[in-house]
Amino acid sequence: MFAKAFFRPITRISLRTMSTEREQQVISNLNKVRKEVAELSNTARLVAVSKYMPAEDIEYAAKTGQTHFGENYVQELVEKSQKLPATIDWHFIGHLQSNKCKTVAAIPNLFLVETIDGIKKADALNKACGTVGRQNKLKVYVQVNTSGEEAKSGVPASEALDVCKHIKENCPALELYGLMTIGMKDRDAANNPDFEKIVQLRTDIQAELQLDRFEASFGMSSDFKEALSEGSNNVRVGTAIFGGRPPKA
Repeated sequence: MFAKAFFRPITRISLRTMSTEREQQVISNLNKVRKEVAELSNTARLVAVSKYMPAEDIEYAAKTGQTHFGENYVQELVEKSQKLPATIDWHFIGHLQSNKCKTVAAIPNLFLVETIDGIKKADALNKACGTVGRQNKLKVYVQVNTSGEEAKSGVPASEALDVCKHIKENCPALELYGLMTIGMKDRDAANNPDFEKIVQLRTDIQAELQLDRFEASFGMSSDFKEALSEGSNNVRVGTAIFGGRPPKA
């Protein structure tokens, strides 16, 4: 008796209602973040980080005109890039293994790889672009470990120039587009030395290599406003748009 009284089967109508509510939530969150980004910078790029999120969430976000989306895992990026429109500009923002470079390079609408963490990785990706016959140069950021944490990927700040110079001079299939860093967790976002360091590196390397365009990517959901105030060109925001992520299967 109790089971009959309290059980509510999920109907097609209730599924449609849930879908509509989710769409409204994603769009509302995204519009709020985009407004905050626009108020702080009229040139910065917002990357909606969609890892673990279903393709439907990305479709909802794309309805607002959002085109840049970031994924952390190669297989998830491949599956979504095949399922979703070619108009999406994908960013690979996770750790890239050398044996996955060919898979990543083959994604035609991959806009940017943000995590080149050394000369060997740059060479592997450059070779992969040639192997798969990629038509246009693939944009890359060099990831810098500005906080010096052992568990974090990225080249030391002292080696960033050497890696950037190598890419410019020896990787014809790659376009050196900037630097990326992830600041140390729980630091004061308003006075973050990681932000200060990446901005200074951007200035120094751009001048040294005489680059017309050279970006610095830093800032996520918890600190993107502070990052934009410090001069970030590219912020990666996930939780503030899509909400908390489910655990990885």
